[in-house]
Amino acid sequence: MAGRKEVFVAAIDQGTTSTRFIIYDQDAKAVASHQVEFTQFYPEAGWVEHNPMEILESVRVCMAKALDKATADGYNVDGGLRAIGLTNQRETTVAWSKSTGLPLYNAIVWMDVRTSSICRRLEKELSGGRTHFVETCGLPISTYFSALKILWLMENISAVKEAIKLGDALFGTVDTWLIWNLTGGCCGVDREQNTVHGLHITDCSNASRTMLMNLKTLDWDHPTLETLGIPIEILPKIISNSETIGVIANGWPLSGIPIAGCLGDQHAAMLGQLCRKGEAKSTYGTGAFILLNTGEEVIQSSHGLLSTLAYKLGPHAQTNYALEGSTAIAGAAVQWLRDGLGIIRSAAEIEELAEGVENTGGVYFVPAFNGLFAPWWREDARGVCLGITRFTNKGHIARAVLESMCFQVKDVLNSMHKDVGDVGEAKNKEGEFLLRVDGGATVNNLLMQIQADLLGSPVVRPADIETTALGAAYAAGLATGVWTAEQIFASGHIEKATVFRPKLDEEKRKKRTESWCKAVSRTFDLADLSL
Repeated sequence: MAGRKEVFVAAIDQGTTSTRFIIYDQDAKAVASHQVEFTQFYPEAGWVEHNPMEILESVRVCMAKALDKATADGYNVDGGLRAIGLTNQRETTVAWSKSTGLPLYNAIVWMDVRTSSICRRLEKELSGGRTHFVETCGLPISTYFSALKILWLMENISAVKEAIKLGDALFGTVDTWLIWNLTGGCCGVDREQNTVHGLHITDCSNASRTMLMNLKTLDWDHPTLETLGIPIEILPKIISNSETIGVIANGWPLSGIPIAGCLGDQHAAMLGQLCRKGEAKSTYGTGAFILLNTGEEVIQSSHGLLSTLAYKLGPHAQTNYALEGSTAIAGAAVQWLRDGLGIIRSAAEIEELAEGVENTGGVYFVPAFNGLFAPWWREDARGVCLGITRFTNKGHIARAVLESMCFQVKDVLNSMHKDVGDVGEAKNKEGEFLLRVDGGATVNNLLMQIQADLLGSPVVRPADIETTALGAAYAAGLATGVWTAEQIFASGHIEKATVFRPKLDEEKRKKRTESWCKAVSRTFDLADLSL
């Protein structure tokens, strides 16, 4: 991607625990970035919330600080920035007032399980039970998805009920909340000095996670909205992942720059990893998210996975679909060791602690803190630590936590293989299926080696592990002519990557997988322990 210098594309990466802003040059190399953590609220067991205003402020700070850093290093970003891409934590749901621009309630985070009673009610009422909407949206009824969070807000928060009645309510996932504010919010001014509202928009990847979008038409599904009683007027317009959306409003850093790409974080990582049909990636963040590109075909899983969008790179581009399996707790288990138990002082310490033992000493840890996602889908599951003896020390527990992340990814990939078979998976020249990995936790070499050992196939870590932000930048650069799709997909990451090859023999792998499945079964039906 060499060419004229001083051309830049930036990305807002708004995650579950932090926000970052990264500025890339024309070779897609990061030249500056800034990251800010924000508050996690846990009002009740199983409830998780964010303050939408704090998220906005974190975006503002990250933009300003990254720009300052780039300028201090001699980059003329002000003169050369062509576009900004946006990627975000998915399913997290915000309701706000059109007239004041203020949230009507805190954002309800994707992993929040307060909607479980609504899920049970719908499963009983609807003819198709838990899978009633799968045919249209690819998703089962679950606490995970935004539609259920919207229903909870409509049923429980009087400010939301009132705003809907008055026609003043807007709903959206985090991308929608950010775009609305970045393009003017409730008091934007256009070039003719007229007061205008921000743009109420979402992209097809985020919309595919609400349970309300038809996967084939990429539009809101009217029968679903009618069944659930959700008015279409409160929902944003759906667009593709790569097109000019609007410009950053006055009052923000980088005002006047177009926002030209938007993808949910896992879809952005798919693009950042250059995953084409048959290729899969796993992102290790708060949770772990594994997606396999199935090309232009929507594949309905019969093994507990979700059918979803991979990406659509332009209004007239072909849609790529994916099978997805998500695990709610990956890096969050390491944070729990640090913050909840005090076993480590920093996340980075876990690798050294776990390397101090040869194996877990027979300990298995299943982090079902808020239930289990794919492929188990058990909201009644709770975390367990099994096999503890007098011999067990904190090194064994640390290693068991790392293994739990890898076992969960293996469970999902096994299900994917059953759904698509050999023909649906792309292999390298040696006939091996490669798992591309990214996200903060992948700096941990031991974790990556354990993952390869438990899979029995190679794990490929790119030189730049922040592929989520890179995917958003690619989408924005593509829409504004900085790069072509051919240039992006030809850039390749494999040659600059680190490859972890399995060292564990097949018999041990099989035995440990059996023990893991036994441990998982022990987590079921434990939700009422806290009562």
